[in-house]
Order: sequence, then structure tokens, then C-alpha cells
Amino acid sequence: MGLDFSYNIAVAEELGNIRCGGIPMAIGVQAGMATPALTRFGSDELKKQFLVPTIAGDFVACLGISEAGAGSDVASIHVAKKIDKLGMRSSDTAQIFFEDVRVPSKNLIGEEGKGFTYQMLQFQEERLWGVASVLTPLETVIQETIDYTRQRKVFDQSVLHNQAVHFRLAELATEVELLRSLLYRTVALYVEGNDVTKFASMAKLKAGRLAREVTDSCLQFWGGMGFTSEVLITHLKRAPVPSRCEWYCSTEQHVTDVRCGCKGIHSPIDFGVTCE
Repeated sequence: MGLDFSYNIAVAEELGNIRCGGIPMAIGVQAGMATPALTRFGSDELKKQFLVPTIAGDFVACLGISEAGAGSDVASIHVAKKIDKLGMRSSDTAQIFFEDVRVPSKNLIGEEGKGFTYQMLQFQEERLWGVASVLTPLETVIQETIDYTRQRKVFDQSVLHNQAVHFRLAELATEVELLRSLLYRTVALYVEGNDVTKFASMAKLKAGRLAREVTDSCLQFWGGMGFTSEVLITHLKRAPVPSRCEWYCSTEQHVTDVRCGCKGIHSPIDFGVTCE
């Protein structure tokens, strides 16, 4: 259709209205992680054989990245065990082993030895999609918390009437809007053809931390209802929103510092990494 990447972001935000987080995550993996390399670098024959049925929904695509030391001549499933997860159960996750199977040369996507390069090229789009996908759920859970605390009475007044609660929810809503501004700026730069590695990394880091902050804070205002399966905050806490942003960890800040250092921004930590 000739649409630019900003339309992907609009779709990701809209998918955030689905209250089951595993579905947007599965769609994101299918459309934004497992198929872009095939779309950009695959032969016409491969696109017809695999991409067309994937777009039609007849095939489910997955992304497989070899671990260090696993070797490069691996292809085809040896063992696949579905993993029992805390959340995101509607998005399948499995540990898969490949052993002693040859891949036909016609199934090679792009040039030999370029797999890692192709994967790195699409990482920025993955990160931005992940950030976009958390905005709507965070907005929704804040609004539902406002509505609930407005009608929940403690000591003959609504919980929301307490300024500490009121101010905290206002702060969280402000942080979500700031994240949206960073996302939109980054997407605009990306559409113009700029390298957005630094900003995409910053947005990813902020999204993961903010998702945990919002769910943790809002849960406190729900009381016992926050631990029932009937409210959204419970699902977001059990199936964390950050998992839509590629499973955050505290070391992501270190990764951001390294990337910023590559752009000429001083990092206070010496990682022993030389960026050229």
C-alpha cells in the first residue's frame, strides 16, 4: 500500500485496546519481528511460499535466533516444548532445538552470512512497536483506576479525594504522555530516514520502567479488588505490559549508555566496549 512506518505505530496503539495482552504481542511478532526480513530480502519464490500465507493468517511465523556456541548449520525442529507462562498465554512461547538438518539453498533469505545484520536492521522497528503497544493499556488502567477510586469510599469519602492519590495518578498520566511524545518524535525521525537507535533505546527503556511503575502504583489503589481476575490491573500485573516491549531488565540502561556513547554522549561507566 506504500504506507510509511507511522501507520504501523497507529495499529500498535489501537491493538492496545485488546484487554488480552497476548494477542497484540502475537500479532506484533508475526507482523513486526518474524516477517520483515522475508519481506525485504526474500526471493519472490520464498515470499509466495511463506509470506503470502502468513499475511493471510494460514501460517504462524516465528523468529528463531541461535544462541552463542550453538553453531550455524542448524535447521529443523528436534524438540519443542510449550512453556507454561505467568502471562501472555495466548501468545505461544517454546524452546526449540535444531539438529542435523540441511536447509535448501533456495530457502536462504538474502545473502549468506547476513542474518545477524538483517535482524539488527529491524530491531528499531520492533522497539518502537513495543513502545506504542503499551501506551493504550497504560492509559486505560490509569483511567479505570481513576473511575474506581472516585466511587470507592474509605472513611466516608472517595479514595480519589485524597490528594496523595489524585496527585500520583496525575503524575502517571503525565509520564505516559511524555513517553508518547518521545515515541512520535522518534518515529518521525525514522520515517525521514534518520538513525534512531539512541531514541528507540531510550523509549524502550522508559516504556518498560513506566509500565512497571504504573501497574505497581495503580494496584495499590484497588485494595483487595486488585487481586481479583475481574479487573484489568490484575491482568497487566500478571501478564506484564513490559513483556510487549521485549522483556525489560535493569541492564537495559547499560545498553542505552553504550549506544549513547556510540553517538558521542559520555557514559559514566566504562564497559570496555569500543564503538566505531
